Amino acid sequence: MGHHHISEVNDEKFVFTGRTKAILGVVFVIGLILTFIGVNQIKHEGAESHDTEANAPEHSSVATDIPVHAVNMQDGHDAHGEEAHATHDNVPEHASDAHGEEHAAEAGDHDKSTWVHRLFANLLLNSYYFLLIAVAALFFLAVNYAANAGWATLLKRVIESISSFLPVAVVILTIVIYLGKDYIYKHWFPYMEAKVPEESPQFDKILDSKSWFLSRGWLLVGVPTIMLIWWAFRFILVRFSHKEDEEGGLANFKKSITFSAAFLVVFAFSFSVLSWLVMMSIDAHWYSTIYSVYNFAIAFVTGLTVICFFTLFLKSKGYMEVVSDEVIHDIGKFMFAFSIFWAYIFIAQFLLIWYANIAEESIYFTRRLTPHFKYFFRTNIVMCFALPFLILMMRNAKRNPKVLLVAGSIILLGHWLDLFLMIMPGTVGESAQIGALEIGLTMTFAGVFIFWVLNNLSKRNLYPKNHPYLLESANHDVGV
Repeated sequence: MGHHHISEVNDEKFVFTGRTKAILGVVFVIGLILTFIGVNQIKHEGAESHDTEANAPEHSSVATDIPVHAVNMQDGHDAHGEEAHATHDNVPEHASDAHGEEHAAEAGDHDKSTWVHRLFANLLLNSYYFLLIAVAALFFLAVNYAANAGWATLLKRVIESISSFLPVAVVILTIVIYLGKDYIYKHWFPYMEAKVPEESPQFDKILDSKSWFLSRGWLLVGVPTIMLIWWAFRFILVRFSHKEDEEGGLANFKKSITFSAAFLVVFAFSFSVLSWLVMMSIDAHWYSTIYSVYNFAIAFVTGLTVICFFTLFLKSKGYMEVVSDEVIHDIGKFMFAFSIFWAYIFIAQFLLIWYANIAEESIYFTRRLTPHFKYFFRTNIVMCFALPFLILMMRNAKRNPKVLLVAGSIILLGHWLDLFLMIMPGTVGESAQIGALEIGLTMTFAGVFIFWVLNNLSKRNLYPKNHPYLLESANHDVGV
């Protein structure tokens, strides 16, 4: 229930100790070592595979060159029933064989993945993952302003510090896209650059219909521009926050509400465009009308979890004691609720595509339900929904730091796997796995991210001392 009334919140400043820096440095170095080992392992396996193929009988090469998407498209068409089979049966046998061999020859090399494909796929995964966390923190900050919510005011500096990683994520993701565009977006970027004429046998009607959007300009200019707009809003909101600390009054608070409302409108449209370009275009022939909402669900639940983790870390070090169990309880409720929201969007997307059974839609899940990926697919559902739902269902679980850490760790790992499943089938294909490269690169990014956030936290007072809702947050009581 309630707690004693707090009439004043004293200043606190986080000290980023040398020990903590050293631990993060070790995490970063171990991550780099594992990344280096992983890349060399993949190179070695690729060389062995190449030697095996070179020594294999000539007739076996056709089977190994059949592309993944060719198999999936065949499965997709077969699912439409007898009409599809009848149409196929009417094709002369020699013409069908010739077309199949030609398609395999053209697309086989296109779908082959190397260590470079896998490296850039992992760079995209981690840069996008930590971008989502940073922009989700900014979104949460703006939502609290726009809704005049006071309960999370004590967490404002934590939220701002997490969002401070945004410019770093912008730079990294922009570089990854620019250098890796031919490896990540191999299904459409080289095709668009080639400007294939309509009369050519290589002409792709579906890709051509998307050429106004899937283009060099949108990918290399549009994506960085969107992220820079987000960073500009973050810069403005944090500037108002700092001026509020120095000047007091309500002027900066009211400006923050105005700019937060504007950001939410801009974010709704721009996030959709960015998720389509950066993620959905990996599978260029596929589309989903709720894909951006699915990406937002990932962003928000992981962002909330990271906010919870940093808050619990600070409390464990003796800081932010004024943050009550009531505030922690509310964060836990958000984590619980948006795990359910993610599951709702997942089911909405999956069931509609499964029921309609249209080849160009069902190919996405057909590829992820192959023997190679189906265990990842099932584990993803368990980690992102089933376990968080069961663990956080009880009231006390949302107020217990140890339980929140367990549930939150499952959520973060689960949604990392979620992005893995969104990226790997279209970039790396059947050679995708979780090995030293995946673990090492994630540790490297995590080390940089945590160091950046904690360093930012150490620069200012942990509480927004002149915020009008500060005491409301300190005396927050959920009433149950």
